[in-house]
Amino acid sequence: MQYETQEFRAEAKFQRVSPQKAKLVLDLIKGRRVEEALQTVAFAKKRVAPLVEKVLRSAIENANYLSEERGLDLDVDNLYVKTAVANEGPRLKRIRPAPMGRAFRYQRRTSMLLITVAEKKRPELARTVEAEPEAGKRKPAAKKPAKKAAKKTSKKTADKTPAAKKKTAAKKTAK
Repeated sequence: MQYETQEFRAEAKFQRVSPQKAKLVLDLIKGRRVEEALQTVAFAKKRVAPLVEKVLRSAIENANYLSEERGLDLDVDNLYVKTAVANEGPRLKRIRPAPMGRAFRYQRRTSMLLITVAEKKRPELARTVEAEPEAGKRKPAAKKPAKKAAKKTSKKTADKTPAAKKKTAAKKTAK
């Protein structure tokens, strides 16, 4: 039996921040341990950082709650940020007054933040696979060396030489 890692997620929908700006902070925490990710977000100087921290803490609490509810043996200190994504949400259409009574349209972008945390694989529970091939499976065939193609000389290339042109011209006049 192979050990499967559990994933726990949290998301914040319809946040009034551009996904491009949110990705700047989310890229800082991808793949990091949860404690390190929380410290990174706490010292980030972006306006979206407190929001990302809130979603990250929610994902950690979801992991803690669901592991107790399902009876899983989860070590919260062993969690890491598996994915951190900012998808685009619905755009808010707005109008800005312009000169001479006209109006310019612009869009306020929203984003949906999704953070997934998972537990690192524990080496004592991970199954080791031996290098022996199974009896029923065939071994991959070794590649054969490629044969060299023989070079062929064509008549057309030989006919383009000056000596050959004189001979063909003499043959045509003789006929």
